[in-house]
Amino acid sequence: MNIHPPYLIFLGDVPDALAAKTGLGIVDWRPEWCLGQLRLPGCQADAEIPDLTIAEAKAQGVRTMVIGAVNAGGVLPAHWVSSIVAALQAGMDIASGLHTRLGDIPEIAAAAAGSGGALHDVRHTKERFATGKGTKRAGRRLLTVGTDCSVGKKYTALAMEKAMREAGMNADFRATGQTGVFISGRGAAIDAVVADFISGAVEWISPAADDPDHWDLVEGQGSLFHPSFSGVTLGLLHGAQPDAFIVCHEPTRTTMRGVQHRLPDIRDVIDMTIALGRLTNPAIRCVGLAINTEKLGEAEARAYLKEVSERYGLPASDPVRFGVEPILRFLQASFAF
Repeated sequence: MNIHPPYLIFLGDVPDALAAKTGLGIVDWRPEWCLGQLRLPGCQADAEIPDLTIAEAKAQGVRTMVIGAVNAGGVLPAHWVSSIVAALQAGMDIASGLHTRLGDIPEIAAAAAGSGGALHDVRHTKERFATGKGTKRAGRRLLTVGTDCSVGKKYTALAMEKAMREAGMNADFRATGQTGVFISGRGAAIDAVVADFISGAVEWISPAADDPDHWDLVEGQGSLFHPSFSGVTLGLLHGAQPDAFIVCHEPTRTTMRGVQHRLPDIRDVIDMTIALGRLTNPAIRCVGLAINTEKLGEAEARAYLKEVSERYGLPASDPVRFGVEPILRFLQASFAF
């Protein structure tokens, strides 16, 4: 796919910031590509960039309207269609990370045919993947795993890539979700891959490296403990063959997002990840805890990080708020850099 910036980020009428994580993630990591946002009445998310109408966005040079919202099942709401059609009629392309294919909606397909605008369904790759083989391949890999969905796995992997490059290390972010693909320009949305080919798709995303000290920072998905998404998480773990992993956690939750199951303990996640990850990498180890402290005050956040670091004997930090330097130092020491 060749998705052309600059972007207009369409947030629709999502109920909260988590439902806008695709758009907010693009703005956070590629702000220079994002000229504005389009929000419908009732929208409860704000990317803190200018609100633009479609006409204003076109006048400012926007080339692609990105559907920056997510929802359970990845369905495109019917009342968003008119905005997409209007953007196409204004001469924009449309890019979506939802499961619904844009071209399957007659009004959108007709508008694209009439305007010549491109429809990019980022979740639906044309790549054909092999089944995973589990064979050891050159290079090193770090995977972010979570106690739940939407706890910071993508942000942690991107923050690690940035910090490792600044430290002179050879590292690349490997996207496994639609937002990551928008940010990196490469990857595959693992949750849209047929189950038998998930681990093979991850092997394709993170191939053998020419440099044995090269690190792939593989974006995690879901949670091994989430009853809806654990299958995706396990296939990703086996395909990534991680040498190292970071556990991502949001401390104010009691149940996992979208279900009534309790949030697992960090120790449960560490132990389960090692037990299952040993199938394809017997040397797998945890190198840190990435804690999303957004809902905690600064003093409370620092106290919590100190407490969990001491409890689990691992460095703990909030990658967005405090950076990943403690985790990076521990990683370097663990792998003798």
